Amino acid sequence: MASNSAPPHPAHGKPRSRRFPLDVRQLSLVGVLIALAVVGTLTKPDEFLAAENLRLILTQASVIGVVTVGVTFVIIGGGIDLSVGAVVALASVWATTVATQDFGLGGMLLCSVLVGLGCGLVNGLLIAYGPMVPFIATLAMLAAARGLALQISDGKTQVVTVDAVLDLGVQDSYVLGVPPIVLVFALVCVIGWLLLNRTTFGRRTVAVGGNPEASRLAGIAVKRQRLLLYLLSGLCCGIAASLLIILTGSGQNTNGNLYELDAIAAAIIGGTLLSGGRGTILGSVLGVLVFTTITNLFALNNLQTDIQQIAKGAIIVAAVLVQKGRSTT
Repeated sequence: MASNSAPPHPAHGKPRSRRFPLDVRQLSLVGVLIALAVVGTLTKPDEFLAAENLRLILTQASVIGVVTVGVTFVIIGGGIDLSVGAVVALASVWATTVATQDFGLGGMLLCSVLVGLGCGLVNGLLIAYGPMVPFIATLAMLAAARGLALQISDGKTQVVTVDAVLDLGVQDSYVLGVPPIVLVFALVCVIGWLLLNRTTFGRRTVAVGGNPEASRLAGIAVKRQRLLLYLLSGLCCGIAASLLIILTGSGQNTNGNLYELDAIAAAIIGGTLLSGGRGTILGSVLGVLVFTTITNLFALNNLQTDIQQIAKGAIIVAAVLVQKGRSTT
């Protein structure tokens, strides 16, 4: 007996964001990374390929990379989070106050994560149950978190005096030559990939971002899903703040400056649609590595930062144009 049901449309069947193999965009990013490596090798052969410089690139990519994982989930789910940089600053400042440092390493890390989750909870409640436009809600959080971070720190750098925290940033703590910060970043990426591609949460995220009304009719709790996405973004901000504290040995209200732009840009060039419904963790990570490598090359060659920003802007525009071109085919 012939079935009356039509085969599932790709957008509603197996989401494109769940495919593990590299797609054309990700292969292009790998090509860009190879090209940047060639440029670095030709211009600064003794410095670029040095193990210390490669560790530096990965370390610098780790903090913004963790933030980008959270932002990727939010964008795939049809939202946006402009507050991530400010939340990182607030979490880093709150976790490095004298009172918090009295609780040692565990207390500082827990405080950082809880602050991130708290900010994510506020964002999620305003957006999912407010209901408030994500752009406005997270912009308000950006201003509030920056202001609170400035008030707590009084505009001063809060130096970490807990030896257990400082020890994690020295070479003796490296595992097989890899800094603990990079290992945490790798773990977050693996968990993020599994969450997006191998769980019901990931499938619901793609569905809500692609068509929230159809998702609601299919029985998905859209509001709860959006709340969870912003909680996840806040969690990533808290983890990133902890990594930043370990990396710099301090907390500052200026931490995380423009992280929101870097994270969104990395997700976009990695193939995440701003309209939601499609994206990959792997693509976002490659985007972070591209931007970090560009920054490293400019620093090694003593080039002006304004040219670096122009290059990043050009890459973002090109990525968006490619997205629009593929969506019309």
